[in-house]
Amino acid sequence: MSAGRAADPTRQAAATGTQTALLERRKTALQLEIARAAVTLFTAQGVARTTGEQIAQAVGISSRTLWRHFPSKEGCVRPLLTSGLDSAVDALGDWPADVSLVDYLDSLRQRQVLPTPEPAVLQLLQLACSDPALRPVWLQAHDDALDILAGVLARRSGQVRDALPVQVHAAILNSALRVGAEDFVLRSAQDPRALPQHLLAALRIASDSLPY
Repeated sequence: MSAGRAADPTRQAAATGTQTALLERRKTALQLEIARAAVTLFTAQGVARTTGEQIAQAVGISSRTLWRHFPSKEGCVRPLLTSGLDSAVDALGDWPADVSLVDYLDSLRQRQVLPTPEPAVLQLLQLACSDPALRPVWLQAHDDALDILAGVLARRSGQVRDALPVQVHAAILNSALRVGAEDFVLRSAQDPRALPQHLLAALRIASDSLPY
């Protein structure tokens, strides 16, 4: 290509998009690595005795890099709470009109479309139920998920996202997921592979009177 010839804008846009996607994947991978390291340290020595510097050292990054990704040491665990939700929301894009929400999610579980929660997730749930320092992170993750779930139900029902029935139904299902996860931990369950089935049982109870 000659020096004076303009570059193909379509190719430039594609290259930029590819680079952006690659950077985003690297960012997500790093944040999950940080989250796992934080859970390991929190489990071993408690949240209060763990510092951000220790988490950064465990991952092999600087403290400055850690704080660029997370505002607090407690917030470091958040990616483990949201990764499963992201996968579920993506899968709900193919939710058939003639299948209930719980039955569809159960079919995804049986076909192993949704990822099995890793052991660190179970450790984190145990910490979130027992350590007051992590409780706000756990509750905030569910609060943030409420709008996402409302969007899914709005598309399903043909209503707007902020319609009262949609908001109430989303809150019911969201609360069922939280209570189901906490109940799973309180029963001293050790196998993270059993968690999705326990959550589905909670959703089934909550959705018995809902039009989904």
